Amino acid sequence: MIQRLLKTAIAALLFAASPLGSLAHAAAPAAVEADFVTHDVTFGSREHLDTVRIHYRTIGTPHRDAHGDIDNAVMILHGTGGSGANFLQPYFADELYGPGQPLDASRYFIILPDNVGHGGSTKPSDGLRMAFPHYDYGDMVALQHRLLVDGLGVKRLKLILGTSMGCMHAFVWGETYPGFAEHLAPFACNAVALAGRNRMWRKMAMDAIRTDPAWNGGNYTSEPAAGIRTAADLLIIAGSNPIALQTQFPTVAGADAALDQAFARASKFDANDALYYLDASRTYDPSAALEKITVPVLWINSGDDFINPPELGLAEKMAKRMPRARFVLIPASADTHGHGTHSWAKFWKADLARLLAE
Repeated sequence: MIQRLLKTAIAALLFAASPLGSLAHAAAPAAVEADFVTHDVTFGSREHLDTVRIHYRTIGTPHRDAHGDIDNAVMILHGTGGSGANFLQPYFADELYGPGQPLDASRYFIILPDNVGHGGSTKPSDGLRMAFPHYDYGDMVALQHRLLVDGLGVKRLKLILGTSMGCMHAFVWGETYPGFAEHLAPFACNAVALAGRNRMWRKMAMDAIRTDPAWNGGNYTSEPAAGIRTAADLLIIAGSNPIALQTQFPTVAGADAALDQAFARASKFDANDALYYLDASRTYDPSAALEKITVPVLWINSGDDFINPPELGLAEKMAKRMPRARFVLIPASADTHGHGTHSWAKFWKADLARLLAE
């Protein structure tokens, strides 16, 4: 969910200081960017927009079957605050899109949307600010569906892979449009209402923004710095790996310097946009209808995930309710990346290849 707010912050804390940071990577295939514009959009809140723009990237070429339908499409869904550009990072793209890799771009047509409220898509900071419709995950998935069917002519997907918020979207897809995707790969989430500590730290971040006098009900002339400071700090903590941080920054001075560097990068977001995407999970709860998901599912969480702590034991229990689901817990180590382990494909690409072979 917080994947892209944390991208640069956790990279500063973990990746730059890691031996992995010096590894050479082959160049990933080039992505093509475009916009899909759809009209007359009514959200679950009953609010309405005449026009919504969904920005997206594609990699590879669509292949059509004997009936003229695209039969090689894959969609990858980003986390809260992120965009499709997240999946062009070398630790993701260079492990997956090359020849012979699990999502070989010569075989698959890969679609990387920016969700509503994010990236290059329509969002509060475009001008409506707090008058923007209060979207939720159901609205986001419905707009993804419009992009696929109306924008790209895709009626079926080989795979939906989602990280964090995208992980939760994958469960919503599986229940809302059963069988649309032949395989689901939800990484770094749980399939229950987003409550408990997970809701609490999000609300702390939202409260920090709203109680900053500079926020001014969303009508600020400059970003509310104090609120953003607290929200960014919470995001850094929620996304980090305590084992790696202790190993790499064992002194007070080192930890403080790493935090300053991480904050300088993690705090580059719009306050109103953040309020919307942090709150978009408020209605999420796929727990009642998991039996609808009968396609093969690869569900992966990591042992160092503050946001989805393994001690809750939720995924193991919920996975049993989907007849073709397999749950994998990546053990925590100094080499994993906290919540952001979901985007380091080296940890799970063999499991993904196994899923696609089903």
